[in-house]
Amino acid sequence: MQPDSRIYVAGHSGMVGSAILRRLEGAGYDNLILRSLEELDLLDQEAASEFFSVERPEYVFLAAAKVGGILANDTYRADFIYENLVIATNVIHAAHKFRVNKLVNLGSSCIYPRLAPQPLKEEYLLTGPLEPTNEPYAIAKIAAIKLCENYRRQYGDLFVSLMPTNLYGPHDNFNPETSHVLPALIRKLHEGKINRAEAVTVWGSGRPRREFLHVDDLADACVFTMEKYEGESFLNVGCGTDIKISELAELVADIVEYDGRLEYDLSKPDGMPRKLLDASRLRALGWKPRISIRQGVASAYEWYLEHIANPTHAEAN
Repeated sequence: MQPDSRIYVAGHSGMVGSAILRRLEGAGYDNLILRSLEELDLLDQEAASEFFSVERPEYVFLAAAKVGGILANDTYRADFIYENLVIATNVIHAAHKFRVNKLVNLGSSCIYPRLAPQPLKEEYLLTGPLEPTNEPYAIAKIAAIKLCENYRRQYGDLFVSLMPTNLYGPHDNFNPETSHVLPALIRKLHEGKINRAEAVTVWGSGRPRREFLHVDDLADACVFTMEKYEGESFLNVGCGTDIKISELAELVADIVEYDGRLEYDLSKPDGMPRKLLDASRLRALGWKPRISIRQGVASAYEWYLEHIANPTHAEAN
């Protein structure tokens, strides 16, 4: 990519897309093509094709997706598989049709079998059953990987995919009904602190282990991959260490300064027992994350306070 290359960030208002946008702007790329959902519905194939026909992007970051935590994935199963399949199909096919130079597709670590060996290597894809609570989303993301692979094999399109681990950071979803575990804990424990609650309830047993990557580190990996990687295999993106959900809850409580009890609701699902990525292929290319979990959670809490919990902000929106 050159500073004046025509770069389309699909999903630029979301957590991942906005981080990619910040990274590109910080690196001096100034010919960025952006469309809000109101301006371009990527579920509409004709509209997506027309957009590519008119704008002719040279490089594409596919970060647009319908996302959510365990509750959202398990409740809106049809929406998650349909919307993510259609978005991927429309964008990837249009990128082929209008000869995009290169596309980076963003997936998810939930593509791997529920009981695959840890840490998860790229070659474990499709070697066993998926985690039932997010199977529809995972199938859609696997389909996107295979679209990229097979457009490359049949047509020679330079489409590559990245599979990030659990993400968090600015523009995360803090809705208690649809959020992932880390933003949910930040909100619950902050509200517990404000309301002086004696205890805060955490979903599940607290025993599962999860890896967390700050979204700014992912954005850096996306630009790094666009600039430097042309291999056929998709690549994992992670930090290489994981943490028990109970330990994460204690870390968030410490940062938020909530001093009540943490109680675990065993009636709620745990999801996969463990999900740690082997990101050695990407590391071998020269990329590595820079933001520690404590540093990242502290900055995520600051963002939450400024943009979600602040009453002035709430009134303005």
